[in-house]
Amino acid sequence: MTDNKDLDILIENLKDDDPDKRKEAADKMGEISDSAGVKPLLGVLTDEKPQVRFAAAKALGKIGEPAIDPLVLILKNEEGNIRRYATLALKDIKSDKVVDQLVESLNDGDWSVRKFASKALGEIGNNTAVDPLIDTLTDEDWGVRVAAVKALGDIGDENGIDPIKKARRAATGDKEFKKACNKALKKIQK
Repeated sequence: MTDNKDLDILIENLKDDDPDKRKEAADKMGEISDSAGVKPLLGVLTDEKPQVRFAAAKALGKIGEPAIDPLVLILKNEEGNIRRYATLALKDIKSDKVVDQLVESLNDGDWSVRKFASKALGEIGNNTAVDPLIDTLTDEDWGVRVAAVKALGDIGDENGIDPIKKARRAATGDKEFKKACNKALKKIQK
């Protein structure tokens, strides 16, 4: 148990039978933003209810730096859904410390992990992600490609211009993808 009675109650509520109570506890733990909540919240990333997993990931993102190392371990060692939520939490932390791990996640077997990793890299804005994101422009999943284009626009590195134009040309008949490419190009060229 921690020194904080309120936090202890919230940690107990993470185990409640009522998913709404678990979600509410995770939300409040994010507001408190105490590093003592990291371990219990990590356990909730495997909750049976997606809204509880999402709330736990958001709370870990708010806690920030103390959650980075355990989240990176999850990315490297865990299976399935939990990697997606770990990526979501890392996206919210927005630390340059996680860029390498997120770049590795661009090659994950799960499309949603690749998509969240692309978004996270765009939000962090570190230029070392530009080349790996360019490689992601040919991903088999449409959502991942769109996230990569948007991320390149967010980073704003001019090295993304020609690859985005090439991807836009290759996307014959895909108006939405072309629109995303145009927005990204405008952001870079402003």
